[in-house]
Amino acid sequence: MSRKPKTDAPKTTPAKAASKPVEVVGHAVERALDPLTSALKRAGLKRADKAASAFDDRTATSAPPPTGKVDKTAMPVSPLAVPFPRMEPIRGLTMATGRAGFYKHERDDLLVFSFPDGASCAGVFTRHGVGSAPVDWCKRHLEATKGEGVRALVVNAGCANSFTGRPGADAVRRVAATVGKRFDCRQRDVMVASTGVIGVLLDDAKITARLPDLEHKLEADGWGGAARAIMTTDTFPKGAYAEAEIDGVTVRIGGICKGSGMIAPDMATMLAFVVTDADIAPGALQNLCNLYTRNTFNAVTVDGDRSTNDTLLLFATGQSGAPKISRAGDRRLADFRDKLEGVLLDLAHQLVRDGEGATKFIKITVTGAESAASARKIAKSIADSPLVKTAFAGEDANWGRIVMAVGKADEPVDRDSMSVKFGPYWAAQDGLIAGSYDEAKMSAYMKKPELEVSVDVGVGRASSTVWTCDLTKRYVEINGDYRS
Repeated sequence: MSRKPKTDAPKTTPAKAASKPVEVVGHAVERALDPLTSALKRAGLKRADKAASAFDDRTATSAPPPTGKVDKTAMPVSPLAVPFPRMEPIRGLTMATGRAGFYKHERDDLLVFSFPDGASCAGVFTRHGVGSAPVDWCKRHLEATKGEGVRALVVNAGCANSFTGRPGADAVRRVAATVGKRFDCRQRDVMVASTGVIGVLLDDAKITARLPDLEHKLEADGWGGAARAIMTTDTFPKGAYAEAEIDGVTVRIGGICKGSGMIAPDMATMLAFVVTDADIAPGALQNLCNLYTRNTFNAVTVDGDRSTNDTLLLFATGQSGAPKISRAGDRRLADFRDKLEGVLLDLAHQLVRDGEGATKFIKITVTGAESAASARKIAKSIADSPLVKTAFAGEDANWGRIVMAVGKADEPVDRDSMSVKFGPYWAAQDGLIAGSYDEAKMSAYMKKPELEVSVDVGVGRASSTVWTCDLTKRYVEINGDYRS
């Protein structure tokens, strides 16, 4: 990238709340680890290559081998998968993918986004106590730049570069420095993200060696390939697209994400990258990012396990021709705000639909709670309960397990006013089994691939919705030999 690519890169900036309260993103500080020896590094890279080779594009449908182990290079596509959408190019953005070699088999595992001068960027990251080196890098430099001047994004699959101490941080810095030279920008203007096996040091030479080739492949229309390049145990690529009006001008919003297991974002291994050609100031963009993460990525769970690498980056290239917006609460952003939330929610739902071994997509709504925070905690308790999730897998409307999960949340509830409903059918009302309970109707409903559970806890007026999936034998098979 000896020349400047024709692209726009948004910039990130923490912003103050506009017209709505925004979620404050916590920042866990990762302790510095003692440097690893070169021998350990070589051994770690060898293990990473072996582990990475177990995963493929997962478009095949062959059954697991007779040994009982799952052939991760032939994973069947999730029955809840949705088609990849038609996505128009985002003005100012170019992208390219390539094979860095983190996987032994043939597949792209490296993605580069290039952005133009004047773009903005915002980010929300994992609050995991053991954050990754790429997360540390992005958080530090977005704070330093206030979201201004970001020119590139580099993402690799196959190695998370998490829990790798100083050597991992140095690897990220070398990647950013090399990209900065090719894009004629500062290294702090380069965002990075990684996903894959935790505890394995990133071989940054595999990335930097591919950069000259990727420079010549940069194009405006490559969303499908970009989504596939960042997949790990995903069984289908995930994308979302929308168009909105800002002061009479049409702007585009496009995004991709990856994640299948270790999904319980708190901002799963979850990565999401969303780009718009609207002209939005970094502070306003950060407010929007914080605000709409709460009821989208933070409202889904597959297995209750948070990742060390969760990253959502939101970029605005400013190339649409729409007027520049400096406040998240600006009336001209009304349609944009709705469409942005829709894109984020679509991507978040796709994470659940691709939950490892999932066969059911489940919406859980809690009402009648004392506060929104209480309602969310109760909904998460239901969504993350192994007993509840396995009941869904067995198509069993076991409302007793729902009640159990409500109680263990340790939030205010009124037992004698509590009600549970599966879809349109009451299972329990006013603290006991519903008089209208019909086992046949309930069993028929539970066979649907998409289900809804509603719980009223009877103490207030607050509510919250969380989306989850079932827990099947397939999940155990996939994760029981993840590295072998």
